[in-house]
Amino acid sequence: MINLSGKKVAVLLATGFEDLELTEPVKALETAGASVTLVGMNREDKRGVIGKHGTIARADAAIDDVKAEDFDALVIPGGRGPAKLREDQRILDFTREIDQAHKPLAAICHGPQVLASADLLKGKTATSYFTVSREVKKAGANYVSRPVVVDGNLITSRMPRDIPVFIDAILEALQPSVDARMA
Repeated sequence: MINLSGKKVAVLLATGFEDLELTEPVKALETAGASVTLVGMNREDKRGVIGKHGTIARADAAIDDVKAEDFDALVIPGGRGPAKLREDQRILDFTREIDQAHKPLAAICHGPQVLASADLLKGKTATSYFTVSREVKKAGANYVSRPVVVDGNLITSRMPRDIPVFIDAILEALQPSVDARMA
């Protein structure tokens, strides 16, 4: 059993998110004991943001109310949400700060659009939904079509059917190393 008690994970939230790419990782993280904060672009997102298939998610905090240093990881669901997220400099700055701290940074489907806009893909190996592959390559990544790709702290995945391996990679990245558990 994975125990992520004490771990704090931010999940970016914007209208049009791919429902299962938000709900399934959140459920898995919470089941493992992590504290998950849904981070919206503004305070109005606390009233509810609608996913691509009708799921309503309420932000726990707005981007102005959070600091990257308070989290152990960041998850970026796909769908139409990343197109909005990538236009917000606060979101890009937050994402860069997570990366600069070498914390797990996970993006699925269209989520790598945020990584591309934050200029975090150069020299990395990454995947995404096939329609985003050209953009991932243009951002300097070595694009591969695999269910999940882990390159350093960066975790990328392609689509909803890859959610189980995406979740496994996130959970693994958040577990303390064997050396740390032995200390």
